[in-house]
Amino acid sequence: QVRLVESGGGLVQAGESLRLSCAASGTIVSINNMGWYRQAPGKQRDLVATITSDGITNYAVSVTGRFTVSRDNAKNTVDLQMASLKPEDTAVYYCRALIQGPDFSFRYYWGQGTQVTVSS
Repeated sequence: QVRLVESGGGLVQAGESLRLSCAASGTIVSINNMGWYRQAPGKQRDLVATITSDGITNYAVSVTGRFTVSRDNAKNTVDLQMASLKPEDTAVYYCRALIQGPDFSFRYYWGQGTQVTVSS
């Protein structure tokens, strides 16, 4: 059974930095795209950043230049380094990955989410 587990959320002040990590475990043949999404109270879940297995990245406009996504293919992990945090970055952050399982089919998996709160 495949699982994604996030860590690293917390409460920080505006302007500070925070690093989120996500680890995939279970019977995994390969992982295609990995990424981070966030959902603020009363809002839809939005893309923050994604990274392909070749390291090609994509960012939401609102975080470009402040957030950096990276992955370790050997460890099946994806990280999100967040700098210059703003109160509007407050949300639950979710990890998502497109994973090939033992039946060789691909499906998306989500982590349980980690809270990031930025105070002004």
